[in-house]
Amino acid sequence: MRSVFFHARAGICGAFLSLTLATALAIPVQAEPRHGIAMYGDPALPQDFVSLPYANPNAPKGGAFVTGNTGGFDSLNPFVRKGTAPWQLRFLAYESLMGRNWDEPFALYGLLAESVEVGKQREWVEFTLREEARFSDGSPVTVEDVIWSYETLGTKGQARYRGLYTQIEKIEQTAPRKVRMTFNVANRELALVAGLRPILQKAQWEGKDFTRSGFDVTPIGTAPYVIDSYEPNRFLSLKRNENYWGKDLPLMQGVANFDEIRIEFFGDEAVLLEAFKAGVLNVKREYNANKWKTAYDFPAKQRGEVVLSEFKDAKPSGITGFVMNTRKPMFADWRVREALTLAFNFEYMNEVVTGGAQSRITSYFSGTSLGMGHGAATGGVAELLAPFKDSLIPGVMEGYALPASDGTKRNRKNLRRAIKLLDDAGWNAADGTLRNADGEAFTFTILLPLGAGEMKAFASIYVQSLARLGIEAIVETADNAQFVARQGSFDFDMSTIRRGFSLSPGNEQAKYWGRAGVDTLGSHNLPGVNVPAVEALVEAMVNAKDTEGLTAAVRALDRILTAGRYVIPTYAFGKTRIAHSRELKHPENVPVNGAGYWYAPPVWWFESAE
Repeated sequence: MRSVFFHARAGICGAFLSLTLATALAIPVQAEPRHGIAMYGDPALPQDFVSLPYANPNAPKGGAFVTGNTGGFDSLNPFVRKGTAPWQLRFLAYESLMGRNWDEPFALYGLLAESVEVGKQREWVEFTLREEARFSDGSPVTVEDVIWSYETLGTKGQARYRGLYTQIEKIEQTAPRKVRMTFNVANRELALVAGLRPILQKAQWEGKDFTRSGFDVTPIGTAPYVIDSYEPNRFLSLKRNENYWGKDLPLMQGVANFDEIRIEFFGDEAVLLEAFKAGVLNVKREYNANKWKTAYDFPAKQRGEVVLSEFKDAKPSGITGFVMNTRKPMFADWRVREALTLAFNFEYMNEVVTGGAQSRITSYFSGTSLGMGHGAATGGVAELLAPFKDSLIPGVMEGYALPASDGTKRNRKNLRRAIKLLDDAGWNAADGTLRNADGEAFTFTILLPLGAGEMKAFASIYVQSLARLGIEAIVETADNAQFVARQGSFDFDMSTIRRGFSLSPGNEQAKYWGRAGVDTLGSHNLPGVNVPAVEALVEAMVNAKDTEGLTAAVRALDRILTAGRYVIPTYAFGKTRIAHSRELKHPENVPVNGAGYWYAPPVWWFESAE
């Protein structure tokens, strides 16, 4: 599973964001090496902080965290396009120069680097490496390793690493343990983004092809966990490195508490759930609120051996749903995309699939003050969109809301509207088949990964609804490796998408929706968004100097994406639901960024019931 989970304290998102970003009104100039850096103002934790605010520095070490993925893996290199590695690997086995405090929108503290320094306009950033920093084989981390990592990932790595490298004018050693990156664009966020690239060992790759590695060469990292054993498509076991170099750092107190983190692989979600019930796994995330209520009352739960924990979510909803590939002519017209959205009878489907327990995503940043809101664009949002007004499709400036059905199976009103839009776009029904002016039938496939049970349930109902419009849609499944490869090469008509967003959106939005990704294989711009305003709005976001500027830019982007009808949204997660054995414990504090991969397993621990 490749979803990213975002969960936080209930009811605080809007107030927290406004309070935190208020400091941006007077951003101090950082002119000397410091222990941390924030997007706005000063980092919250002082130089002498003891531990992260959501970690238990007294947590015991030991035990195992055993979770499950659906699908499989054919690589142990999570940094290259070739193959599919377990998604957790890059977060558990590798480190960067700086580490995040997930209880702030975007703030970093020294990890491999002991300090960070920036220019007056953040036109450069300089990191000083810790003298004690080591790779898992005991060799020191050097400036040469850092420079090689940035150059290699930036030119040969996955697309997610390449954007930053194109914005670095030069990267150079300025002292025995200092490395400086000078940027070629004005972008305040780059100083932080630069601190988050994984650092790999240069010497390991001498005479080897980094781009073609899979199981033959596993990248050496610096993190608390190292790969212990594995069997392709069956399991991956990571063991805590007893000689981990950074165990005394404040950033690592109460972190990496398990002796083993084990990931088991299953064909689908149903089998994974049964494995949890049987005790093969001791932790499982559940995304379906209805299943949470009905599928977990099994004997181990009744005996108190299994605990159901909930963590409320106050983050932006992000976007989850069915993405249309606008590179395909059939989806290029916004009227067609609106018609297909009208045919998606969410209210009825949600009742069938989740028991109506989960609300729908209404925009990419819904649920927070960053969401686009209702009605016409006004104020700073309208000002940012004004230069592009003539090129924007209907709904961006005037306001747009997802169509809602009456909840009945037939969805007649929305289907009538869909037929009108399709007719306006040149698609007409003849003998029960929708055809264009050239007589071509409207047919497409919906590509899903194996194990996507709920999305497959949504798709199966959707196919029936489309048939009433004369559209033939076919659901096609592929194993994880094929699914990732096909999405990466844009070899799909419609597929699934999940993008989770933080309280401090920035450069990653260009990666998701930027024009450069339309034709770049492996890019994250799955729908092929090709709107000139996107880059301008991302620039406004990363260079915003106050709360109003950031919020206006994000709301404007939210309008473009939502009214663009690129994705047919399904439901928001709303909260994190984690079922786990009673031996697995967690801190009471949950970071404002939620109970994602940075919370479980990193700050959880094992405590024997005996």
